[in-house]
Amino acid sequence: MKILVIGAAGQLGFDLRRTFSPDHAVTCADTARAVAELPGTEGFLAIDITEPGSVDGVIASAAPDLVLNSAAFTNVDGCEANKEACWAVNDTGAGHVAQSCAAVGLPLIHISTDYVFDGSNTVPYREDDPVAPLGEYGKSKYAGEEKVRQALPQRHLIVRTAWLFGTHGHNFVKTMLRLGRERDQLSVVNDQTGGPTYAGHLAAALKSLAEQRLGDPGVYHMTGAGQCTWFDFTCEIFRLAGISVDVKPTTTAAYNAPAPRPAYSVLANTRAPEIAMPYWRDGLIECLRQLGELNTDPGESSISPDED
Repeated sequence: MKILVIGAAGQLGFDLRRTFSPDHAVTCADTARAVAELPGTEGFLAIDITEPGSVDGVIASAAPDLVLNSAAFTNVDGCEANKEACWAVNDTGAGHVAQSCAAVGLPLIHISTDYVFDGSNTVPYREDDPVAPLGEYGKSKYAGEEKVRQALPQRHLIVRTAWLFGTHGHNFVKTMLRLGRERDQLSVVNDQTGGPTYAGHLAAALKSLAEQRLGDPGVYHMTGAGQCTWFDFTCEIFRLAGISVDVKPTTTAAYNAPAPRPAYSVLANTRAPEIAMPYWRDGLIECLRQLGELNTDPGESSISPDED
């Protein structure tokens, strides 16, 4: 297949092009700023998904068989401070991509988020569970989902993921590695539970979906298997990296972030169980290995399997 990856300079985009390229012809697109400033973007097409003409032009130039949209405004707190930009990308921009695909009969894989849920569940959210986003990020992403569904009722896959981390770009794992070397003590939220997801594993799952499920439209959940809190995740990062830090649990209320977060946003993959994601700790080990940060002897996990 000829595949157009929009948002290819981002964290997930990096792994998408690396994963798809051996078997498919991949064209990459990202913002003009990313193409001009980021290393490794030679040959990328410049795109502005908030402008329909730009999207139409890139799709015409790439002439793909499938479009994969991983572009998003993902700074959750930043979405509260800059609502206009947040909605322009996550809602309006997603709609432009879907409409351009519909105009030329292309299928679309669109990446969404666990933040479409309010976190009131105590068991993993299914793909058909009611949504109730709390903040601007989740609300804008769900609005984008709706635009994709409306434009491409039979030719869309909406893939919700969560707590994404990888070797490329900014993410929680890389931030914790930096802070762990700068500080003797850290406080990390221990009352939010989710499924950390390694971008390399998600890219592989998306490749399987693209090759096997384009004829089965709808919502899919793809996250690292198991579950943990941000505190658990942090402790495991430091243990696996061999970094000694005093990590203290704290609460969401004490952290006082601008944007509300779901307390529980674990996602259940009920629609494509044959495309099973590896456990989140396996993804973390692989990420640290790729970053050259993995302790030579990871040993046993500090987290009981009962907590997964």
